[in-house]
Amino acid sequence: MSGAQRVRETAVRMLFQWEMSKEPPETVKRLYWRSAAPAPGVRQAAEALFDGVLARIEEIDPLIRRHAEHWRLERMSAVDRNILRLAIHEFLARDVPPKVVIHQAVEIAHRYSSADAGAFINGVLDAVRKAIPPPQQDTG
Repeated sequence: MSGAQRVRETAVRMLFQWEMSKEPPETVKRLYWRSAAPAPGVRQAAEALFDGVLARIEEIDPLIRRHAEHWRLERMSAVDRNILRLAIHEFLARDVPPKVVIHQAVEIAHRYSSADAGAFINGVLDAVRKAIPPPQQDTG
């Protein structure tokens, strides 16, 4: 597993813990790292993703609602919901090519969710990706 994949999986696990525990983000991080021994560089990068998702959750969740046809956000698996949140945060941050983000999200879904989750995640993310306007180009 690549370092980037490990970082994303860690961030998804932290998001899941945050959602299930209803604890403040700082408490979630403290408790998560109490029982985890991250590889070098994973902790800082995973926390940056976790914090980024939470900072944008009011922007991210409506995108999921709009593009997850026939699914209410509250009825989705918590794992799938948090995989989507992380991937959409990465789309908005524009640090990683969208195709890479989608591929990694589908891989995480295959590892942590149901047999059908990969196709679901792929479909929702593809729709969200198409709906997000491209970055503005500097013309000089």
